[in-house]
Amino acid sequence: MQQRLAGRFLWLTLAVPGLVMARVNLSALDAGMVGPRSEVLVLGSVHLSQLPKGVEVKPEQLQPLLDRLAAYRPTIITIEGLSGETCDLMARHPTVYSLEDVHTYCRDTSEAKSATGLDIPAAIAEARQLLKAWPSTPTPAQRRHLAAVFLASGEPASGLVQWLQLPEAERHDGDGLSDALVTQLQKAESRPNESYQIAARLAARLGLQRVYAVDDHTGDSVPIDDNAAYGKAVQRAWDKAAPRAATINDGERELELRGDMLELYRFINTPAVEQRRAEIDFAAALRDPSPQHYGQLYVAGWEIRNLRMVANVRAAFADHPGARVLVVVGASHKPWFDSLLGQMQGVDIVDAQKILRDSNH
Repeated sequence: MQQRLAGRFLWLTLAVPGLVMARVNLSALDAGMVGPRSEVLVLGSVHLSQLPKGVEVKPEQLQPLLDRLAAYRPTIITIEGLSGETCDLMARHPTVYSLEDVHTYCRDTSEAKSATGLDIPAAIAEARQLLKAWPSTPTPAQRRHLAAVFLASGEPASGLVQWLQLPEAERHDGDGLSDALVTQLQKAESRPNESYQIAARLAARLGLQRVYAVDDHTGDSVPIDDNAAYGKAVQRAWDKAAPRAATINDGERELELRGDMLELYRFINTPAVEQRRAEIDFAAALRDPSPQHYGQLYVAGWEIRNLRMVANVRAAFADHPGARVLVVVGASHKPWFDSLLGQMQGVDIVDAQKILRDSNH
């Protein structure tokens, strides 16, 4: 019987041209969906820590950008940072993940562990319990305690969200915050990092309790036989494409030096700029002629990272139908995020240009 069924399916495959290559159309599955749709705004960002030497972004320069993002009224904000859970996973598998990567991408939680008595897994569990029963008007002591727990869980940006919602007079040690942790939070207030200066400040302004770290480096460490040769091959590919990048780089640099952050974000989120960036980076790498196909390995790692990051974004609002999501991520990620998140059911991608240019949104 099984052989006869297999034979029928084989006959159908041979008899109907194109049957093997047919694709299921998922684009209209949610056409009759009952319930609210979610909106996702992907904001491509510069890395504030990598601005030209001598360029220091002041809070008032970011204010017009924050005003437009606040008008979008996000209910969930995600950032390009590794979660404490991911950092804990990587640290526990040194033969799989480089300890150098752990030290590069993950915050040291030892001081927070000493102050709270919580390691990362315990702090994650504690934060979830606190948020589950979080009052509508938390006391300063509750905010200080949750800030300490977030620091212990490896989520410093979320710790800053709580800290910024404290009145100035209540920003002190106690309730789990040691002097060392207070110093960490005070430094974070001015650290040049978009996760702090854009995402965390916006979350605090809107009365949100946290941001969600969605970065992922667990899948992009593709095995390389010769790291030096790999780096040279990819760099050669980029160098060949460099002339096409001049106009974009010059435009971006001019806006950075001018300090016009709103116009800078409008520029880097322009589809034409995004397209050119993708071509001079990833399309160029795919044309690498090395026999080891280093360029393809580079792009594979990039795609794996984006797939896992987008999965983390989707998880952040999986139990919040109708959420308004703001994703703050490096500008090179934006085309992948828009494309992948746009395939999700019940999810609409918001036009970043409309938000950044419409002051009445």
